[in-house]
Amino acid sequence: MTRRDIGVCGAAAFLLAASVAWTETGVMDKEILIGSCAVLDGPTKFLGTETVRGAKLYFDHINSQGGVNGRKLKLDSNDDGYEPDKAINCFKKLESDGVFAAGFFVGTPTAAKYAPMAKTAKIPILGFFTGAQLLREPFQRYIINVRASYYDEAKEQVDHLYDAGAPKIAVLYQNDAFGNAVLEGVKKAMKAHGAEPVALGSFPRGTLDVDEGIKSVKSAKPDAVVLVGPYAPLAEIVKRAKAGGFSPLFTTVSFVGTEAFIKASGKDGEGTVITQVVPPPDRTDLKTVALYRKLLKEKEKDAEPNFVSLEGFVDAMVMVDGLRKAGKDLTREGFIDAIETIKDLDMGLGKNLMISYGPDDHEGFKQLYPTVVKDGKAVVFTDWKSVLPK
Repeated sequence: MTRRDIGVCGAAAFLLAASVAWTETGVMDKEILIGSCAVLDGPTKFLGTETVRGAKLYFDHINSQGGVNGRKLKLDSNDDGYEPDKAINCFKKLESDGVFAAGFFVGTPTAAKYAPMAKTAKIPILGFFTGAQLLREPFQRYIINVRASYYDEAKEQVDHLYDAGAPKIAVLYQNDAFGNAVLEGVKKAMKAHGAEPVALGSFPRGTLDVDEGIKSVKSAKPDAVVLVGPYAPLAEIVKRAKAGGFSPLFTTVSFVGTEAFIKASGKDGEGTVITQVVPPPDRTDLKTVALYRKLLKEKEKDAEPNFVSLEGFVDAMVMVDGLRKAGKDLTREGFIDAIETIKDLDMGLGKNLMISYGPDDHEGFKQLYPTVVKDGKAVVFTDWKSVLPK
């Protein structure tokens, strides 16, 4: 080998080493790998499959337009069963798969596992289908929330119930991290009114054993009962409660899976109030909702529009905006920095639902849409007195 050959080889080796050093995990010349862990099987699978469906719908749309800064988006979707123990292995799989970032996760008990793992691995996670405070306090750089918090939802419900003349509020919750997160939000909101829940009831996670919980709150004769859980046990609660002559105003938060709850509860779900973190999926006057419905009809002909997949769609929009702002030389830290520059961004969801972030603020939306189940649909309302039982 000549001196010139040695020089050429040395230069090539240097350039190769440099290119390796500059390459971020999960970022290829033509592709960005995004990971997801969500419940894709079991009794709450509607929440995970629909969240991922919405995210993938938007990714496919962006890919059809050439991707982000010349790179296509690939979604590495995995099932964690909504089980904390499975969550650990699911995140480890994302690490071994070499994802750039992650998103479209579902649930508080699993989020409690993912948050510290994201910090250790320095992998950004954007978009949790949960409003748990543990993802917001203390502030965590690698966790980027899109939706409003459960504290926001609890305050919305409690404040308006007081204004409507229904101050006797009970809470019937799933006995886990999710249930306790909303319970604490309700307690905090009621404390501002110098009060506390008139009764508490709970039920075991992953079961329909709700009778004792109903009994615990029924005796207090509350004006309203805040229900906390996924659609299956909550549907069972309203059916059994009303069959037993117990018909206060039932309210719940966005995690319930609105359309699945309506289907499972039937006529007994009528009148239930559900606070939403995105607009109703029939608001085609809103640019993003119209695009979501158009793409869903084209790509998923048998899929019905719903709040959950619309939220996944919006989460994906925020992720794409951050990736685009981060530029061609994409890094995880640069992606987070780019997200933090988003200020009062119109996401095509109406002027009352703008999104903002900052170096110490990773909660995007704070606004809500109160809805009531009426004639088998979740309908937006403003007069809380009108939804109280007559």
